[in-house]
Amino acid sequence: METERDIVNNLTTKWAGKALYYLDETGSTNVDAKQYAREGSPHGTVVVADMQTAGRGRKGKTWQSPAGSSIYMTILLRPDFSPDKASMLTLVMGLSVAQAVAEIPDLHPGIKWPNDIVINQKKICGILTEMEVQEEDASYVVVGVGINVNNSSPEEFPEEIRQAATSLKIEAGRSHSREALLARVLYYFEKNYDTFVSSLDLSGLMEDYHKYLLNKDAEVKVLDPKGTYTGIARGINAAGELLVEKENGEVISVYAGEVSVRGVYGYV
Repeated sequence: METERDIVNNLTTKWAGKALYYLDETGSTNVDAKQYAREGSPHGTVVVADMQTAGRGRKGKTWQSPAGSSIYMTILLRPDFSPDKASMLTLVMGLSVAQAVAEIPDLHPGIKWPNDIVINQKKICGILTEMEVQEEDASYVVVGVGINVNNSSPEEFPEEIRQAATSLKIEAGRSHSREALLARVLYYFEKNYDTFVSSLDLSGLMEDYHKYLLNKDAEVKVLDPKGTYTGIARGINAAGELLVEKENGEVISVYAGEVSVRGVYGYV
């Protein structure tokens, strides 16, 4: 990414990214966005960095964030709804990334529930949603996104994730404009967020989400602390839970915060 101006020139949104901070290097765009939130930055503020030195994924995992190759972005939201709805925003962002990447010729992204964006069974994107709660409402929510864009080879990824990670450049054989892709992600997120807020669930987005859901009607293994089981994933419900049909016909609603889901024979 060259400058803040390059990003702004690509934006087609009404409110997402209208307040924008571009940083050559930072610890974590999520941490920065939370600080900007405490200082009064408005709904839709976006923090973008060329490099992160302390990027994080789910469950405290490190997210590698070298300069010059990828998108590291966080959007600040000031929702008027209860905190229990905020986890669904992770799925809203996952759908938005999939829709934006799908516009690139020769790339066919899918979603591994709940929000891993996958191409050819390898992960290109990580999403981390965090919130601050005051009294009954979510004071603010930050949704952080890391997308592997122009990493040239698997050797650029840490050894422990090399087998499971890829980039748009590796999959398509050419480089991509990070500014243009970032703008399309924000375009779709703004549109999908407004749909989500109209019902405060995923009912208006389920059809689009299911188009990308790789787990749908596939056999999955549910890694639940109370016991692992297998079943057929039937899609999501309006709350974003994965519906898994067990052999006996019982349908379990799986909540993303409690368990992990894998393909029976691999990651997807």
